[in-house]
Amino acid sequence: MSVVFWVSLSLLAYVYVVYPVLALLLALIVERRVHAAPITPSVSILIAAHNEETCLRATLENKLQADYPAERREIIVVSDGSKDGTDAIAREFAAEGVILLRQDPRQGKTAALNLAARQAKGEILVFSDANSLYAPGALRALVSSFADPAVGYATGRLVYTQADAALCDQGTSLYMRCEDILRVAETRLGSVVGVNGGIDAARRSLYTPMRADQLPDFVLPLRVIEQGYRVIYNPAAVSFEPALLELTDEYRMRVRVSLRALHALVDMTRLFNPWRFGLFSWQLLSHKLLRYTAFVPLLLFFLSSLLLAFHGATFAVALSCQVVGYLLASFPFLGLRLRDAFPIRLAHYFTLLNAASAHAAYLWCRGEKRAVWKPRTG
Repeated sequence: MSVVFWVSLSLLAYVYVVYPVLALLLALIVERRVHAAPITPSVSILIAAHNEETCLRATLENKLQADYPAERREIIVVSDGSKDGTDAIAREFAAEGVILLRQDPRQGKTAALNLAARQAKGEILVFSDANSLYAPGALRALVSSFADPAVGYATGRLVYTQADAALCDQGTSLYMRCEDILRVAETRLGSVVGVNGGIDAARRSLYTPMRADQLPDFVLPLRVIEQGYRVIYNPAAVSFEPALLELTDEYRMRVRVSLRALHALVDMTRLFNPWRFGLFSWQLLSHKLLRYTAFVPLLLFFLSSLLLAFHGATFAVALSCQVVGYLLASFPFLGLRLRDAFPIRLAHYFTLLNAASAHAAYLWCRGEKRAVWKPRTG
């Protein structure tokens, strides 16, 4: 049992500490720069929308006001079986060049993007969520990355609004800050492993249609890498989105994303070949596969600590730390006033992420797939 204890602890340390530190250190040695430049290729902004009447107007006005030549930009909204005022709002902007496509019956975001990509004329496809508001210079910054011919996909920086409004917002913001630091390092290594789905762009020539159940924010970047191009992070391209205010909404979203990511990893197992994809195979294994399955060593670490607690001080301390951590994670459910303290935010969101991954793994084992999504509520 002591072997289980040390192996599980080592895996957890590797996933959450060793890999990020190694990536940061390697980035200081192996630096592949992105040769960005102020270019203005034709762009198509693709927005998949299902019942988004509360936020679509603001999003379209935001994109139309972007600092980018109007004649070099088109906006395509795909209404995915919407039953509210989404279609009517999109039609209000028809005179300003907004194109509305209707997808019936509802098939999900990935199918909507496939439909929009077939209609798009721009050299660069920009993917925006229906509630994503870009900073004034975000579009120019994002597109500037494609001045480098090695870049096939670029992602920007996502900032959650309503700071400190809710525990899940605080946890999400902390998670995103850590991810952004890691994305900077991974970009220097060659390519990032994860992207922000609300502010992304790809060369239209590299876009390949995906199955409706595949996660576009994950599968498409992996396919771009498979074609020999880089996927990079550009922090100068900033997008703002409201955070989820309810922990249950955040949990459901994480389950859905984790489930689709697990299917994507199986679909793209060829990228784990280090002889062909080099350093990126290590990144994909460490940042995604081991991260999504970290609940396994977490569970084994707790069980082995419990069984060994009376066989040494090390095991007793390890068990005590875990019990305290999970108690802190439970505080928000108890309505305690200390729920906004940093250790509680960290413990709770860490537990939420791993519980969602475990739930997703269970659904994956059952063969469940999800193509449609519920719009984020903030």
